[in-house]
Amino acid sequence: MKPLSRLKGAISATGRLAPILRSGLIAGVVVAAVTYPLAAVGGLGLKAGADFYDSLPSELKSLPPAQTSYVYASDGKTLLTNFYEEHRKYTPIASISENIRKAIVASEDGRFYEHNGVDAKGIARAFVANHTAGEVSQGASTLTMQYVRMALRDGAQTPSEVMAATEQTPIRKIREARLAIKVEKEMSKTDILERYLNVAYFGHRAYGVFAAAQIFFSKLPQDLTLAESATLAGLVKAPTAYDPAGSDQTAATQRRNYVIDRMAELGYITPAVAETTKKEPIKLKITEPPNDCIAVAKKNNSWGFFCDMFKNWWLSQPAFGANPGEREDNLRRGGYKITTSLDPKVQDIAMDHVTKRQPIGSAYALGEVVVQPGTGLVKAMAVNRTYSLDQAGNGAHTDPKRYGKIKGNYPNTVNPLLGGGNLPGYQAGSTFKIFTMVAALDAGMKMNTWFYAPHRYKSQYFAGWGERGSCGGGHWCPSNASGSMTGNHAMWSGFGKSVNTYFVQLEQKVGADKAVRMAERLGLKWRTDIDKLQASPGKSKTWGSFTLGVADTTPLEMANAYATMAADGKFCEVLPVTGIVKPDGTPAMMDVKGKQVPVATPRCRQEVSKDVARAATDAMRCVTGYGAAKGACGGWSTAPGVYGMVDRPVAGKTGTTDDTRAAWFVGFTKELAAASFMADPDNPFHATGDYNSWKPIETVAYTLKDALKGKDVQQFTPPSDNILGKKPANLPKMKKKKKN
Repeated sequence: MKPLSRLKGAISATGRLAPILRSGLIAGVVVAAVTYPLAAVGGLGLKAGADFYDSLPSELKSLPPAQTSYVYASDGKTLLTNFYEEHRKYTPIASISENIRKAIVASEDGRFYEHNGVDAKGIARAFVANHTAGEVSQGASTLTMQYVRMALRDGAQTPSEVMAATEQTPIRKIREARLAIKVEKEMSKTDILERYLNVAYFGHRAYGVFAAAQIFFSKLPQDLTLAESATLAGLVKAPTAYDPAGSDQTAATQRRNYVIDRMAELGYITPAVAETTKKEPIKLKITEPPNDCIAVAKKNNSWGFFCDMFKNWWLSQPAFGANPGEREDNLRRGGYKITTSLDPKVQDIAMDHVTKRQPIGSAYALGEVVVQPGTGLVKAMAVNRTYSLDQAGNGAHTDPKRYGKIKGNYPNTVNPLLGGGNLPGYQAGSTFKIFTMVAALDAGMKMNTWFYAPHRYKSQYFAGWGERGSCGGGHWCPSNASGSMTGNHAMWSGFGKSVNTYFVQLEQKVGADKAVRMAERLGLKWRTDIDKLQASPGKSKTWGSFTLGVADTTPLEMANAYATMAADGKFCEVLPVTGIVKPDGTPAMMDVKGKQVPVATPRCRQEVSKDVARAATDAMRCVTGYGAAKGACGGWSTAPGVYGMVDRPVAGKTGTTDDTRAAWFVGFTKELAAASFMADPDNPFHATGDYNSWKPIETVAYTLKDALKGKDVQQFTPPSDNILGKKPANLPKMKKKKKN
């Protein structure tokens, strides 16, 4: 006997459909036959069918549905962007309009409040209609069965589970029916409806009623009108066919009006209200929720570089998964509320000062990073670039011999030019002298460590025959930028005037490897093969040029390293977040409750003593014109105007590389540390030139001034006398210049 004939015979034999449908087996077989009247059901007899039915899962093991993660600025209110695979925000039914609740029931399951998960009358009606038509013209899935299907789909962990949850087979329908009956025993109708409304797909990447209300009408679910609710309810059956955002709203309007009529039939609204509502046109107010860093709002485009740094940070955190893939999946599905460290005010200030000095469109990048000492929180990341994947209108590459007609990365790029990504960065010149000085102080050397610094110095390090800076016997012989630097120097004047030959001698005394290790302790990473080799234990002792900044680094790393001195030696890892709230896992509470992820807590350690940090800061005060508290700066420095620009205690360091291919300035007050660079990221040999070296200096100085406007002035604490040491009595005398 054919399956359809067997089913008809079973119904005829009993004469009563309802008693048969009370059996899970018959209910399952009927559902399968209704939906697939021409399909074989495997030739199962009733006994075999009962055994098969009993073998099906009876517990719905559903995972919380994927939710959108929201990323905010430091105020916790200003949205930077979202991350999602399915745009959804779980919303409790108390915050969902009664209009949409009733519209969904009317549209999908008018007998929802009468059945126990499987609707016997609905099955019978669909069976007759489908048998008469010879094809599937009506379905019999209840709202509860639909919820089960969606829960199985959303909880699928493997491709085979996804297939099993969505395949068009009688077995799937039988499984859904059994699970629906169990769900109805364990959950109230209100809970089932709430979960359904939060997992249903409405089209246009809108998963759940919150996303649907936002995308189609730019409002919250609790504010949906009757007409809007009916429009959304009509979408669940066929989101594409009834899409109201299409050019022709005829189908959407017809479907909406059908839902309104059903609501009237069920007594949810009066016929008069139904007729009035059907006359309303569909009025949409489409919102496209941002997704990922590339979707940051145009007016806040500069936030994209911070967002990219945040995302890379997230992917490196074990708290969010065992590997980057799991961590990204968690970000896109976990429903986190993430409050970042980005201060929109400081960001605007930094971007303003960057672009005033080097407008967007230049091949030279001028960028700045601002970090808070004592926390590692990144307050701003600004660069004269547009954060965009579209490079169609970009300028010509500045190294055509190597790259031909390939366009340059300006003005549009998504490269992490400021740090936090996989780019190696830039040579930072004399800003690296901080690592030698702090290493020396940390090793017990005193501020009054004096050396006679000639214009050119034959070091103990080797450069190799014919290499730049090599001299007799292949030794490395660095020279100073100016003959006026020749003479006796301690740390104050050696740092303030950036005397190369002083710092090479200091490096020799403490050990180049100690300077390299100090840089690592203060957060630097080695990204190029040559830097990794030179920084290795076997080679770092001979890396004499390290103190002059030949390694690649980023503004993010340098701002944070100098921030350690501002924080009296407390080093904090770079941190782009102040709070991360994860939903607690129970659907009803996902929108309002959760727990803080401890990964957002600053990770700090006392890396060097307070006295070492204060001594280094005292030397760095010489650079800015503020003046040292305990030593002599030597009458001039490399950035003496900074103190006047900032108008509060400030320290820092300038830096330029060979031929001024890159220019740097890192400066800090007690409250903020900032690092600015200027270079061509596409071509390191495209020198910025000495005439541009003032731009990073002014960028940092005026950013600090404006960001701290109106805030109390904090003073640096001078170092103790113990770390100063005594000035030797037998210092070599300065050589007198011969008269011409």
